Amino acid sequence: MQFIDQALIEVEAGKGGDGIVAFRREKYVPAGGPSGGNGGRGGSVIFVVDTNLQTLLDFRYKHLFKADNGGRGGPNNCTGANGKDLIVEIPCGTSVYDGSTGALLCDLVEPGQRFRVAEGGKGGLGNQHFLSNRNRAPEYALPGLPGEMLVLRLELKLLAEVGIIGLPNAGKSTLISSLSAARPKIADYPFTTLIPNLGVVRKPTGDGTVFADIPGLIEGASHGAGLGYDFLRHIERTKVLLHLIDATSEDVIGEYKTIKQELQAYGRGLAKRPQILVLNKIDAVDRETVDLEALATELNHLSLSPVFLISAVTRTGLEPMLQELWGILDQMNAADEEEKEMEVLR
Repeated sequence: MQFIDQALIEVEAGKGGDGIVAFRREKYVPAGGPSGGNGGRGGSVIFVVDTNLQTLLDFRYKHLFKADNGGRGGPNNCTGANGKDLIVEIPCGTSVYDGSTGALLCDLVEPGQRFRVAEGGKGGLGNQHFLSNRNRAPEYALPGLPGEMLVLRLELKLLAEVGIIGLPNAGKSTLISSLSAARPKIADYPFTTLIPNLGVVRKPTGDGTVFADIPGLIEGASHGAGLGYDFLRHIERTKVLLHLIDATSEDVIGEYKTIKQELQAYGRGLAKRPQILVLNKIDAVDRETVDLEALATELNHLSLSPVFLISAVTRTGLEPMLQELWGILDQMNAADEEEKEMEVLR
């Protein structure tokens, strides 16, 4: 399955039905009067979150979504049929933007959440509505109003609590495969991962936490270089970042600073997101020439974040790292719950 996380589409709500001109023609009603019915309302376009969808692939092949028009009014004061609403299913985590202005219209992050993105046109009035003392036989009616037409830009941002970031070949895919049942492509060359991968990691309480393996960032990613820019949006919703650094690199500190600069340049609060620094591949490091503890201490002073030494291949050091991660998430979730309670009280 292709991973498509952006799409440009057009939506068009249905036109309202026309009102009609009609008069009562009954045998024993000599002055029946006008009886033209109103047109029906046009159908609306409604987005509904479907948790079974994981990509915007469906919007790659279909770009126009049009709801039904309302029915024309009928005689005997009969209102036309309303147009059927068009239900469009989209994946959870989709942001909907106005294609013309760039304004955010809605952010759909809850299962089953609905949003009426284009309102159907109102039906026209039949001639029955124009009866007055001065005009006893109106011979005109109103046409239905057109429905809303919009060009929309859809962006899918993965819903994950933990984002795994780092330069290419830092071991992100290996780590997520060691922690979860996810089986991303793993190879000994950079840019193996071309799409974000999700994996569910079990907490000691039995709950599942979603981890996202974000394709490797490079210097200049925040300005469009490489693949990283296309996927930086997927860590916007994460609560904690696991920053992986290759411990076998010749410039560990430089790699840390590169990713830090890209997060700052991208903005949207990513640089201030809680981070855990992880020196990976310690099993491949020559301990006689490289002082890992000194590197970890230096990184801790630079970042003020906890630093852990692990090997994703041998699963060494994963447990202390996860314990620190669960503690941070528990604190953040408790703060979120407290904020929700305060909002309810307000």
